[in-house]
Amino acid sequence: MNLRLISALGIVLLAVLLWRSVFVVEQDELALVTRFGHIQSGDVGPGAHFKSPFDDVHKFDHRLVTRSYIGEGFLSQDQKALSIDFYLKWRLVDPARYFQATGGDEDVAAARLAEIVRGHIKAAVAAAPLAADIADTHLASGALHARDLSAAAAPAALGVELVDAQLQRVDLPDDLANAVNERMQQSLVVQAQQLRTRGSAEAEKIRADADNKRAQVLADATREAQRVRGDADAAAAGAYAKAYGANPEFAAFSRTLQAYKSSLGREGDILVISPEGEFFKYLHSANGR
Repeated sequence: MNLRLISALGIVLLAVLLWRSVFVVEQDELALVTRFGHIQSGDVGPGAHFKSPFDDVHKFDHRLVTRSYIGEGFLSQDQKALSIDFYLKWRLVDPARYFQATGGDEDVAAARLAEIVRGHIKAAVAAAPLAADIADTHLASGALHARDLSAAAAPAALGVELVDAQLQRVDLPDDLANAVNERMQQSLVVQAQQLRTRGSAEAEKIRADADNKRAQVLADATREAQRVRGDADAAAAGAYAKAYGANPEFAAFSRTLQAYKSSLGREGDILVISPEGEFFKYLHSANGR
């Protein structure tokens, strides 16, 4: 019985030692091995590996890490406050240095990198007055070249590579933002009034031009109508003269009919005249001649 117990304990101990001696690193991880707090092997790549049962394995994510920082406050050259959002991206490159500098804590590494970026933004914003910082955000974003930041001693000392750092938003505090928005609204109101005045003047000019053109067209049409009417009257008069010249009796008859129409054509008119006169000769019946 004791032999079986000892054998079982031996198998369990062997299994534990074997479990403690083998570890696997995933494709997106880097690892290092420590023994009693001292680094034994750093930058262990993906795959299965062996170690001493007394060693500890520390695995770290080798993928790109992104952190965003919202509402960070900075002062311009004229001591005006700016609220800036930015983000940074970094990747682990040296597990040994990373472990020594941060204890393997990703938050510690992110905080130190953020301080580096804040320092660059602070220097850039403080180099110009508030108006220049707002009008040209390149003043601040130009200080965040990832190549320059990554070449700094701090990221290398942390065992990481700073891949990217960019501004996301540059804004004023609420009190200054309200004042700026009010000034912008006033400026827009003035511009709108100027445009409205200019549009009214243009409309009046267009309306006056249209009226002038209309009057000119009407005058030309009236003049042309009078000319056509004059030509027609002249042609009619010529035709009448020719016809009357060819037949005087018909001419006398036509003129008498026109006189009848003018004298007797209105209702209610009373004409007192001798029916024996020359004027009514065409009203006599044919039998009375």
